[in-house]
Amino acid sequence: MTKIELIRLLVGQARANGFEFRKWYTSKLGRPWVDADTSITELAMERRYYVLLFSHEFASNFWKAGETITFQVPKQTFQRKMPDGSIGTVKRKSYIRRSAREDVWRYHLQELAVAEEPLRYMRRYLRVEEDLDREPDSGSDTDPIQ
Repeated sequence: MTKIELIRLLVGQARANGFEFRKWYTSKLGRPWVDADTSITELAMERRYYVLLFSHEFASNFWKAGETITFQVPKQTFQRKMPDGSIGTVKRKSYIRRSAREDVWRYHLQELAVAEEPLRYMRRYLRVEEDLDREPDSGSDTDPIQ
């Protein structure tokens, strides 16, 4: 999946929840509206999609308040101190999680801010079946989002 395809899916999900993409695009970016495809392509260029991802209007519509959200938590491997005092390696499989909060969009904006790659974080909420544990892309607009 390319960045453009992923951004298109993100905008589509937010629009289904009431996000007015055209109004947001013209008011926040100050650019003339041509069409949705052109606007999404411009957002994908040079990481301009950060303006969209961190927008309160987008986030509050993408994650509706009080709705149950289903997402996949990727597999994890970490070390921790065991009850007997030894250091052990814990391996967790990926799993599906459900969440419902009133201010869910604020929580996700905080998590998005500390994420290494915001598009990877957002992709978890689209239930994309591709493997989430690949290496990050090189930054090109047509490179697949890993």
